[in-house]
Amino acid sequence: MNTIPASSQQPAHFPSVPFGGLSNFLRSQLADEDSCILSEGMQQLALHAEGVAAGLRLGRQRERAAPLLMDMLTGLREHRSLVVNLSLSWRGLYEYAAYLQALNNLRVLIGQWLLDVDPWGDELQVKPEEFALVTWRTLGEGMLLIDMYEQWLEREESPGPSDFGAPTEPQKERAQQWWQRLRG
Repeated sequence: MNTIPASSQQPAHFPSVPFGGLSNFLRSQLADEDSCILSEGMQQLALHAEGVAAGLRLGRQRERAAPLLMDMLTGLREHRSLVVNLSLSWRGLYEYAAYLQALNNLRVLIGQWLLDVDPWGDELQVKPEEFALVTWRTLGEGMLLIDMYEQWLEREESPGPSDFGAPTEPQKERAQQWWQRLRG
């Protein structure tokens, strides 16, 4: 059985937070067209995930829960296609690859949940809380991607040189000391 370690469990109040609330946050943060497209895709995915979590709370019997999870897989494939088709400026971000990986991990985990059935019953092993936790983590990766992209856009649009990421004097001194030790 694939379960999430207890050390990574969310607070008890976490499952009641609606995925749909994500849309308000995302709408208020965006300026770029690609960001808006990705945001809308994440909103659709969040709403879909909210429906799956609600369905799992009603029952985890295979005939009821499996179609919900299969529909979620379809939504994930569509969303992944949207992410892959973003402009090239997104692909240089570390968070882009991390979000794609999170989407793939969620897809694989849903597939495992669909296959992992107790041999003596017809109930899927996934709990609504587990599904919500993994989905929120995945959507969190997407929110981080959007945030980092928006920050990158701001740096690109700001006039003059930026000292973002420039080493400080202590960092320069440590680097020189390290280089001197390396050279012997």
